[in-house]
Amino acid sequence: MAISAVILSGGRATRMGGVDKGLVNFQGKPLVQHVIERIQPQVDEVFINANRELPTYKSFGVPVFTDDQADFIGPLAGFYIGLLHAKHPYLLTIPCDSPLMPFDIANRLYQSLDALNADIAVAKSDGHAHPVISLCRTALLPSLRNAIQQGERKVSAWQKSQQYIEVDFDDSAKAFINLNTLHDVAELESQHLSF
Repeated sequence: MAISAVILSGGRATRMGGVDKGLVNFQGKPLVQHVIERIQPQVDEVFINANRELPTYKSFGVPVFTDDQADFIGPLAGFYIGLLHAKHPYLLTIPCDSPLMPFDIANRLYQSLDALNADIAVAKSDGHAHPVISLCRTALLPSLRNAIQQGERKVSAWQKSQQYIEVDFDDSAKAFINLNTLHDVAELESQHLSF
């Protein structure tokens, strides 16, 4: 099993007061650095999808690719970039604001995807799916290109049009806390969580 990983940092960061989300500090280093350190040992290549602060993102030592689409279409653009640039048969997608990702997330998603012969495995915790935390077959690139051309903008809608499964991570649900604001980051930091 060979896996590529794309860290999704291409958003507008409107709820972070305009600060690029992946570059917000958490426990003394940028959120995206936490994600790189957790994901890199699990996969065969890592790259970042970012549209702003490119020199800073490039300083983390992994390739950085910008969106192909001229108009901002959200996370699906990052999925597309991931599938386009992945060198391996599987693509792990992880948002830049998830610093506590499980150290075995790639393997657990792969085991379920392989066992059920699915195309896409999405992490789920506390009864909620996390569409941007997924593993999918890179052979889905033509399907995603077509969906975007047809106007699809919702990650979960495209995912569910494929052979789709959800994988339970209730044992590490706190890893999937959504950090949308600077307040969220400060609150998580105050809990002194580590996994």
